[in-house]
Amino acid sequence: MVLRSGDTRSISGLLFLFVLSLIGTASAYGQTPESPAATRQISPASFSDSMAAVAKKAGPAVVSIDAKARPAELSARGSQEVPDDILEFFRRQMPQRPATAIGSGFIVDPAGYIVTNAHVVENAVKITIRLDSGEEHPAELVGLDDETDIAVLKVNVGKELPYLRFGNSESVRVGDWVLAIGSPFGLNRTVTAGIVSQTRRETAVSTPFQRFIQTDAAINRGNSGGPLVDLNGDVIGVNSQIATSTGDYNGVGFALPSIEARQVYEEIRANGKVKRGYLGVYLDTVKTEFAKVYGLGETRGAIITDVRDEDGPAGAAGLKNGDIVIEFDGQEVKGASDLIEKVASTKPDSNVQVTFLREVGDKMERKTVSMTLGERDLANARTRGRTRPAPVEPPVDETKPFGLTLTEVSAAMATSLKLEGGLVVREINPASFIADVKLSNGVDALGRGDIIVRINRQPVKDQAAFTKFAAGLKPGDPVVLHVLSPVPGGQTALLKYVQFTVQ
Repeated sequence: MVLRSGDTRSISGLLFLFVLSLIGTASAYGQTPESPAATRQISPASFSDSMAAVAKKAGPAVVSIDAKARPAELSARGSQEVPDDILEFFRRQMPQRPATAIGSGFIVDPAGYIVTNAHVVENAVKITIRLDSGEEHPAELVGLDDETDIAVLKVNVGKELPYLRFGNSESVRVGDWVLAIGSPFGLNRTVTAGIVSQTRRETAVSTPFQRFIQTDAAINRGNSGGPLVDLNGDVIGVNSQIATSTGDYNGVGFALPSIEARQVYEEIRANGKVKRGYLGVYLDTVKTEFAKVYGLGETRGAIITDVRDEDGPAGAAGLKNGDIVIEFDGQEVKGASDLIEKVASTKPDSNVQVTFLREVGDKMERKTVSMTLGERDLANARTRGRTRPAPVEPPVDETKPFGLTLTEVSAAMATSLKLEGGLVVREINPASFIADVKLSNGVDALGRGDIIVRINRQPVKDQAAFTKFAAGLKPGDPVVLHVLSPVPGGQTALLKYVQFTVQ
C-alpha cells in the first residue's frame, strides 16, 4: 500500500485509521535523568527552559518540503461505458493542476543533505525546500527506500547549513520527553511536546523494517519526515505514521528509530539506494502450538510457506515449503521477522549457511545448506496483497468444527489445484475463538474460500474425518492447520500455517 501526503486509509479490523502521509512534522522527546525522581526536584521554570532550549537548537535545521507531481490523467480504465470523445472533452475543460505533497524534513549535514519520508517526495517532478530563514531552494532526490519510508534530498545553497545529529534510539525509554518540530497544515516550525509511549512498536501497515517509537507528541498532516528529538536536541526518530479516527492528531504517532534512519541515510548517500540480502521465500513464525505439534522442543524458527522464486537462493539450495529455518549463518532464528532482518542486513552475494528442520515421516531432520544471497528489490519486497476468495461450491452436508462452516473440495477444484482432499471454508462464526486467530503479520488467519488440507500433520480427506479429529481435541490442545489460499484464476494457491490453541 502506498499512501501520499495527507491520505488516510481505513485498515480492516482496527478501530482507527493509520495515516502514512503525515506531511512533515517532527516530534521530539527527552530522556529522564538517571537519578530517581523521588530524590530530585525539577521546577516548572527549569523544565520550560529546557524545552525552549531544545526548540531553539533544533528548529533552524528543520525544513518544509513542497513536492509537485504530474497532474493525474483522466482515465476510464476499468470502464467501457465512457466514449473517447467525451474523455477528450473533459481533458480539455478540466484544469490540469499538479498534485502537491507538503511535508517536513531535517538537515543532517551542513553540505545540504536532508532526510524526510519517501511518501512525501515519491513521484515528484519538482521538489522545493523552505529553510527556517524563509529561503526557498530546489532540491534533488538522492534516493529513497520504500521499506523504511525514508528519502534523502540534496540542496545547494552556497553555504553551510545548520544541521541535526542522529541520537541513539536504543537508549530511548517509555516515559522520556520528546519534541516534534515540523510543518503541520503548512505551519512551519511548529513545536509540540509529549512522551515516548512505547518503543519498537509494529503497526498494521508497517514493513519488516519498521519498528516504531510511539509518542503522544502532537503529529498532524504535514508532519511526515520531521524529526523526533530528545532533550539534547538529537534526532531519535523520523515521524512516519499516526493512528487516528479523524485523519488528524489522536494522541498516537509513530517515528522510525534513528538507528535505522541513519543506516538507510548513509547507504542511500553512498549508493543511491539500500542493498539488502534476499532468499526468495515467504515465511511464517513458529508459535507454541506448532512447536508442540511438531515436537520442536523450543518455540523458535521461521516456517517457509512458499518458495516464491525457484531460481532464487533458497530454491536453488533445495529449500522447500514446510522447512523450518532455525539458524542463519550461525545465528539463532527467533521467527519470521527475525530471519527477514538477518537476511536483509546481510549484503547481496554473501555466502551464508542456513540450518533448517524438514519433516521426514514422523521425524524432523536437521539439515544445513550453503547459498549465495541475492539482492532484495521492491518487486521482491512487496507483501502479497489480499486476493479475492475463490468461488465456493454450494454446501454439501455442512459441519462446523471450531465454528467453521465447511464443504468438501469439488472435483473441478481438486483437479485444478492437484488436491487429494481438503475442506473449503464457507463461513467463520464471528463469535468463535478461531475468528480472532491471526497470522504472525497480524492478518486474519482464515478467510472465506481457504482450503484446509492438513490438521496436526494428518491429511484432511473428508468432513467426517476432520470432524471426528476436531471433536477429539480438548481445550488447551495445540492445533496447526495447513491451509491453501487460492489466488485469482484458481490455478495456484498459497500455503499458510494457522496455529492456535483449542478453547
